[in-house]
Amino acid sequence: MSLLEVTHVEKSYGDEDVLRDVSFAMDRGDVEVIVGPSGAGKSTLLRCVNRLTEIDGGTITLDGDPIHSLDVNDLRRRVGMVFQDFNLFAHRTARGNITLGLEEVLALDHATAVERADAYLDRVGLADQADSYPAELSGGQKQRVGIARALAMEPELMLFDEPTSALDPELVGEVLEVMTDLAAEGMTMLSVTHEMGFARSAADTLTVLDDGQIVERGPPEQLFENPDHDRTAAFLGRLTDLEQ
Repeated sequence: MSLLEVTHVEKSYGDEDVLRDVSFAMDRGDVEVIVGPSGAGKSTLLRCVNRLTEIDGGTITLDGDPIHSLDVNDLRRRVGMVFQDFNLFAHRTARGNITLGLEEVLALDHATAVERADAYLDRVGLADQADSYPAELSGGQKQRVGIARALAMEPELMLFDEPTSALDPELVGEVLEVMTDLAAEGMTMLSVTHEMGFARSAADTLTVLDDGQIVERGPPEQLFENPDHDRTAAFLGRLTDLEQ
């Protein structure tokens, strides 16, 4: 059984069809990168997977459970999400941003929550920043706190929504390094990103989404070197040129 199954998913906002008959599946340990032009529906798709946005048609299942049948807090414990703009609480330290969910959602006692938070901050290279507030952190550090916060819930699946797009170029590498390490450790990851180096080196599957539909999906090298569709070749070519 696949860990994640997205089947004939539809999503519209008014008259605008944002997702149209989107279907794919991921097994445990898979790393999938979704790319596509602005407005293709990439972020909406991720938000549908953890029910920040509700679908209009089709089904999404997590380890066989239809996500609409799950308690939303349970779903978001099992599906961690890292946001483009960090979404940290400004009035809480790095440690406090992590312990909040551990105490409120998992009902861990404070000492246990602190111990787990510190362990995950260490895992992303921020053991020395546990008492720092977001305003005292760089963009890359904020994003690594966001990753640690999601990981601390010990999810089955991690979603990354453009995790480096708000970062200065010199800070992108530190976040991609953490993501690459997670992929190597077997974390199941669904990521929207334009970082083609990460897609080539870490992803098992690359999906091109355009106009709310999957244009092409397969191993990264196949899509880079011998794509089936002209739209895939043109889009990936533009992204590769931007990175050079």
